[in-house]
Amino acid sequence: MNLLKNKRIDFYLLGVILLSLFMNFFLLSQASTNAYYTVAVKSMMKNFHNFFYASFDPAGFITVDKPPVALWLQTLSAKVFGFSNFSVLLPEALAAVSATVIVYQMVKQKAGRIAAFISGITMSVTPIFIAVTRTNNVDSILILTLVIAAWAVFKAAATTKLRWLLLSAVMIGIGFNVKMLEAFMILPAIYLFYFIAVKVNWKKKIMHLVAATVVLAAISLSWAVVVDSIPADKRPYIGSSQTNSVLELAFGYNGVSRLTGQQGGAGAGKMPTRQKSSASQAQQVPFSDKNTQNGNANHAPGGTAPTGTLNGGPGGSNNAGNGTPANGAQSDGPSVSGKTMGGTPPGGMNDGRGAGRQGGMFGTGNAGPLRLFSKALSGQASWLLPFVLFSGIAVVADFLRRRKLDQKHAFAIFWLAWLVPAMAFFSIAGFFHHYYLSLLAPPIAALTGLGFTYMWRDFSDSTRSWRSFLLPIAFGGTLLFEAAIFYQNSIATLWIILLIIAAVLTTGIGLIWRSTDRKIQAAIVGTSIFVMLLAPLYWTLPSTFNQTNSSIPVAGPTSTQTGMGGMGMKGGGQRGRAQSGNAEGGAPSMNQEAGTSRLEMPSNESGAAPTRTRSVRRGMGDQVNTKLLTYLRRHYTGEKYILGVERAQSAYSIMLKTNDAVMAMGGFSGNDPALTVSKLEKMVKAGEIKYFLLSESQGMGSSPSVTNWIQKHFKKVPTSDWSDTNSNSSQNGQGGQSNLYVYQKS
Repeated sequence: MNLLKNKRIDFYLLGVILLSLFMNFFLLSQASTNAYYTVAVKSMMKNFHNFFYASFDPAGFITVDKPPVALWLQTLSAKVFGFSNFSVLLPEALAAVSATVIVYQMVKQKAGRIAAFISGITMSVTPIFIAVTRTNNVDSILILTLVIAAWAVFKAAATTKLRWLLLSAVMIGIGFNVKMLEAFMILPAIYLFYFIAVKVNWKKKIMHLVAATVVLAAISLSWAVVVDSIPADKRPYIGSSQTNSVLELAFGYNGVSRLTGQQGGAGAGKMPTRQKSSASQAQQVPFSDKNTQNGNANHAPGGTAPTGTLNGGPGGSNNAGNGTPANGAQSDGPSVSGKTMGGTPPGGMNDGRGAGRQGGMFGTGNAGPLRLFSKALSGQASWLLPFVLFSGIAVVADFLRRRKLDQKHAFAIFWLAWLVPAMAFFSIAGFFHHYYLSLLAPPIAALTGLGFTYMWRDFSDSTRSWRSFLLPIAFGGTLLFEAAIFYQNSIATLWIILLIIAAVLTTGIGLIWRSTDRKIQAAIVGTSIFVMLLAPLYWTLPSTFNQTNSSIPVAGPTSTQTGMGGMGMKGGGQRGRAQSGNAEGGAPSMNQEAGTSRLEMPSNESGAAPTRTRSVRRGMGDQVNTKLLTYLRRHYTGEKYILGVERAQSAYSIMLKTNDAVMAMGGFSGNDPALTVSKLEKMVKAGEIKYFLLSESQGMGSSPSVTNWIQKHFKKVPTSDWSDTNSNSSQNGQGGQSNLYVYQKS
């Protein structure tokens, strides 16, 4: 009772927490996961060696393409709560709620509870932030580390204590070990804010920033340097690198290449090509990231393993035309319930069909200053950018009026220095996915709440200065932009009409009642805020109800069903139609893709009955070719790997269902030079592996020389011995036929 009397309970914060918990945790146990990371978590649970390196497979052959910190948290969660979808997703959901609360507290300290409440709600209804949080992609953990870094640098400014700046550097370094160079997006804000806000002389500021930079470098590179210093034969190969180096992975594939879009293999500096065979022709199709392979728009890395992987299960090889769409164009996507998925590579890469493309490598639109406002990206995180623009105007106007930079101005500058460089990067970058835009959620949320306080003060100012026009115009402009997003995506004409009407009313009524009774003003403004946040909430809710592709999450009522940004989709609120064998190569709707399965957790003895089961809802990784698995186990004689495959996707179904190790010799993409002929020859002679499943397509393996050596020294197993059907299309997680090879001792 004393708490209530003293008003120590922050009901605004309580409301934000409840909303964030709902958006991030509702039906979380039924959400799907990115199988690439899920398989890695299961492998990392086996021993410390796998845990430390973030090994993809239980035998420690190759790692995933990210540093391990976020996966460490997922693995620890799985250890505590048991290996299940919920335990793997739990760290991401907790990170999102925590980051939202920290943003609330930071804004509250500078601008009050109302501003903090608006910021917290805004962050909780940022569509792509919620979409990625409800997967086991690592972005929300990265965002949490950066938000803590922001809190620490604000603490440094308030106390002038160096240790808080160093803590900020440590958190960014940890963020680097979550998702590498993306963590450095906050650095301009950190350095600029510290220099303008901390009240010490400029020499000391420089010394402090140099010390923080040293700490940042040490923490960031610690894991990479340790791993790279260990002999290659004592650790897994570094997945998605071409030189077996974490540093190359960090500054190449996960670094400069994100900006340039060049994901060349083997140091060639060019995008590799693969040949796709069809009944009539072979065509060259470029791919520059592992996500685009198989044409299934799966997230880098991996997506949920397709039904039909390893010719596995129902629909595994029933795609029409043996993997060829109805129009005769070759599709290399996985099949789902007899339908071919994703013939068109994400982002409209040139596949000769020219349908349903938006530009950009993964459907992220063409580079340019208006990219974030284009159909491809506007619905992900851009909803309130017009309001943020007017917030910036209000902050600048206040500074010019006062002619003095105060702490609140510096606070705004920090968030602008985070937001503007990030917007610039995403406007010009050649290689990123929609869910990377979740990084914009904290600065947009903070600036929305902070800017509101400036504009509300001017709106209620009896002097009727020009600044009093800003708030109603900001509401009207933002609502019109939201209507444009609905129009761009051809969704819900009624929404478009209502938003336009709301824009006119909020602007008109706001301008008329600018300086009247305070209660009337509050009612007008409160209603306007509520209406302004309804549209992004509508765009976010499909993710909360598990309608988001877990491997490459894209928010929105159209795109959530396809995972491809709704490319080529039309239709007044309908969520992504399944396109079976069509020219656009559209992805199937989620009602085909998703299903509930039992994830078996067998004992350590191969073939033993499972010790426990967990209900797991994955996208498409539920089925395993039982005839193939039965064949492999019947002929298993203690090899280290029960099977070798060309790429990680082909290993999902076996490693999720069993404790058997499958060697993905080319990593996720199939292009990592992790296996050489000499290394393979030694492994075979040592009895570590004797079966390989290879595609007949040319150029699909990690190395033609390795493939040729296998075909020369291994014997092809009759398809009828191991396949559920004579048509084994897509059984290797890619188009065309696949063959099982067994080693024959000479």
